[in-house]
Amino acid sequence: MDLGLKGKVALVAASSKGLGYGVAKALAAEGAKVSLCSRSADAVSAAANTLAEDYGAETLASACDVRKLGDIQAWVDKTVAAWGQIDCLLVNAGGPPAKTVKELSEADWQAAFELTLLSSVRMISCALPAMNAGGSILTVTSGSVREPIPRLALSTVMRAGVAGLVKTLADELAGDGIRVNNLVPGRIDTDRVAQLDAVTSEKLGINIEEVRQRSLAGIPLGRYGTIDDFGSAGAFLLSPAASYITGATLRVDGGAARAI
Repeated sequence: MDLGLKGKVALVAASSKGLGYGVAKALAAEGAKVSLCSRSADAVSAAANTLAEDYGAETLASACDVRKLGDIQAWVDKTVAAWGQIDCLLVNAGGPPAKTVKELSEADWQAAFELTLLSSVRMISCALPAMNAGGSILTVTSGSVREPIPRLALSTVMRAGVAGLVKTLADELAGDGIRVNNLVPGRIDTDRVAQLDAVTSEKLGINIEEVRQRSLAGIPLGRYGTIDDFGSAGAFLLSPAASYITGATLRVDGGAARAI
């Protein structure tokens, strides 16, 4: 199936590794021009070079802290200067610390707001002026938007706000021919999930392997997902092949969510 991404210009945030890299990889494989960003200039340059070498893709790499409006605008401006427009935007950022509400300080809440919710607003606001009809925005959130996850209070609260933003923008931007959707990872085998497993291991006093086995017991497909599983879903939702899908939330979780 041709997703219709050849020659499209895609901004992919937090894409030097993990979920963002998985989406960037899938877009590059489909022939898109991919502009990657990460806080680490070296890491994101390496990722962009790998995609260029493996897929012959046109890539750009930018050092960008998505908590900073100036960094986001510079990333967008660099991409538009190179390629003239933006067709796709993946809104993504690292997750906030794993803590309960009782453990959180005022500073924790403010930092999570800037990292998770405000960064989403800023990325979308900066990219929209260069996005024409047929454009697509996809946010990466969490299963916590439907069901709170233990010790992920910050993620639960802030990502629920992002989900609300997605539904609002899906309505507001439909008349401009721009789609907005939400992509929810389950247990995808990334550094972030490994970190969360380590936190659970410490709190429960069990080893990492037991934590993983407990998680696997709740996943009908019986495995953690890969970044390629996630990236393929992301590329589809960002592509013209998904032109009649907006305001939707797609789970990539191996069937772990039990809700109908």
